[in-house]
Amino acid sequence: MTGTFINVAAILIGGTIGLLFGSRIPEKFKNTVIAGMGIFTGAMGMGMFLESENQLIVLGALLIGALIGEWIGIEDWLQKLGQTLEKRFSSESESGANSKFVRGFMVSSLLYCIGPIAILGSIQDGLTGDYNLLAVKSTLDGFASIAFASTLGVGVLFSALPILVYQGGVSLLANQLSAIITDPMMAEMTATGGILLIGVGISNLLDIKRIRVGNFLPALAVAPLIVWVLSLFGQ
Repeated sequence: MTGTFINVAAILIGGTIGLLFGSRIPEKFKNTVIAGMGIFTGAMGMGMFLESENQLIVLGALLIGALIGEWIGIEDWLQKLGQTLEKRFSSESESGANSKFVRGFMVSSLLYCIGPIAILGSIQDGLTGDYNLLAVKSTLDGFASIAFASTLGVGVLFSALPILVYQGGVSLLANQLSAIITDPMMAEMTATGGILLIGVGISNLLDIKRIRVGNFLPALAVAPLIVWVLSLFGQ
């Protein structure tokens, strides 16, 4: 859990810096930084996707994961959580699912939670207490929080809550996960996460097309399950 606490602290510190000094940063500069992060996020996601050994598994995981996510309503749940936090802690006049608070909360929550470092780092931290991977992720998230908070506002700080639950939960379950997840499972899960990162870049950072990326999150669990099922038929 040590690495998770470091990650949360980095997000809070970076977000606070962004809020305090964001008004001194020209709007066109902030927009350019966010766009640059969107391009980088898409490129990083593509690199993760190329790790797939069977791209049809990723496609199947995305389709099944989307059905599960839409049925559960993950995106709506995230929006409602953001709106609840907004009403309690934000004084912005704009409200609803499209408010800057909710957008900041959802963009940063999705970006910080998705990726191989979050999974691998949490497992490593839980098993051995080695939080080097999460320390690297914390540095990246801290700098990202400065840019996000300066543009998207205080909602970015509250993305530390999903990080605490998500990464902390993975760390606590690390022993069980490490015994179940094989290298092929991790490869397809990483590739699936890469596609979701591309979606975050297109929808939330570059603002090209609205995509309910949150509803694709179950695909991260579906991908290793498909690998497991296929391995049964391959034996």
